[in-house]
Amino acid sequence: MTRKQDKFVPIRPNRVNMFVCGPTVWDVSHIGHGKTYVAYDIIARYLRRKGFSVFFLLNVTDVDDKIIKKAHDLGEQPLVLAKRLAKSFFKDMKDLHVESVNLYANASDHIPEIIDQVSGLLKKGLAYRVEDDVYFDISKFPGYGKLSHQKLEDLTVHRVDPDPRKKHPGDFALWKGEKPGEIFWDSPWGRGRPGWHVEDTAITLTYFGPTYDVHGGGTELIFPHHEAEIAQAEGLTGKQPLARYWLHTGLLSIKGEEMHKSLGNFITIQEMIQKVGTAGLRVFYAGTHYKSPLDFTDQALEQAVSLARRFRRAYDQMLLARAKIGNQKTETAAVLKRLDEARDDFFRAMDDDFNTPGALAAYIKIIGLAEEEAKNPKNKSVNAMIEALEDLGSIIGVLETGTVAQDRVAELVNFVFELRNELRSKRDFQSADRIRDRMAKLGFVVEDSAEETRWIT
Repeated sequence: MTRKQDKFVPIRPNRVNMFVCGPTVWDVSHIGHGKTYVAYDIIARYLRRKGFSVFFLLNVTDVDDKIIKKAHDLGEQPLVLAKRLAKSFFKDMKDLHVESVNLYANASDHIPEIIDQVSGLLKKGLAYRVEDDVYFDISKFPGYGKLSHQKLEDLTVHRVDPDPRKKHPGDFALWKGEKPGEIFWDSPWGRGRPGWHVEDTAITLTYFGPTYDVHGGGTELIFPHHEAEIAQAEGLTGKQPLARYWLHTGLLSIKGEEMHKSLGNFITIQEMIQKVGTAGLRVFYAGTHYKSPLDFTDQALEQAVSLARRFRRAYDQMLLARAKIGNQKTETAAVLKRLDEARDDFFRAMDDDFNTPGALAAYIKIIGLAEEEAKNPKNKSVNAMIEALEDLGSIIGVLETGTVAQDRVAELVNFVFELRNELRSKRDFQSADRIRDRMAKLGFVVEDSAEETRWIT
């Protein structure tokens, strides 16, 4: 909002309430979504490492136009579809080791709070009814546009509900009246369902109250979504700011284009984890500052995967060295000094607006020291290296239990998978089928189609 960095001072000492806009579960998540949630996971991890008690709240939009349309096309109930895709999202987060979220809050579980909020805005004259629809009147909230730095008279109203009955084109829906065949709830002004923006503020007001520490989301949400959240919450409670600190992640693109299925550049999180493993993908994300856009290239991904393997290899070397040298009391003061300097560089980078590229550069210095130490290991130096690699690696999320096994299994399965494809290209279908059947017995289902061959677990 201020377009500048400020010293982070939470409302309550050592306690942080952080809310991040979560997924609209109308489809599976792609690697662009993964960039956002890994970024906030690292931020939460780091705040906890610094001694803060963090409550990380992430909403799940399970009531939305896209969900309703997709459910209709599939002949499925909207909430059933949303629940199924939310389950897929939770698996994505688990497999990405996004484990810092304290609570996932479904919009559909907060309908009473949403109705209360809409009622309050109507009573305050900040909203108006048009038949069974309810709209927020942006002309009644003087601060509208302060986050996106737009003036009301110059306001760009893209992505705002089109309706000629509205007082101002930028007015946004708080409640949408029932349409034939759509999901609905009863309300004082008729059957219907909530608008998108009010779902989030109903959730944050419920758990955090009128003001909290950190609000995050992608840059594409600044307007109108986050602008609408500010207007709703501050208009209703009369207290400001809604959030003391706003953080927005840059988008991921492929060759300069956003990821869309229609463009053929849609890569799911699960597909990428199978291809490169979790550690490689997290290093790839961390190589770019959270607020910067990230252009996906195979070369950048390969470099990240190579780095992740190097991290693990150096760590394994240190563990092996510790086992070999036992209780020797030797040390190298110069090595420990360089280690402390690199560790300081890591924290200095992360203190500067969570600068993960700088933190990775410092971590690579420690990896280099570990590789040197492995040639002539000393007890105290090795223990210090292991402690630093584990401590700082846990912030980026590259040395966690299960990550290595998962990555190595994925690597091995991909090798077998490539071998099978070579056999198929040589028309040795008998051998290829044997591999497919053996993989199936181990829980890896191979799916062949005219367009592609893939494996799933």
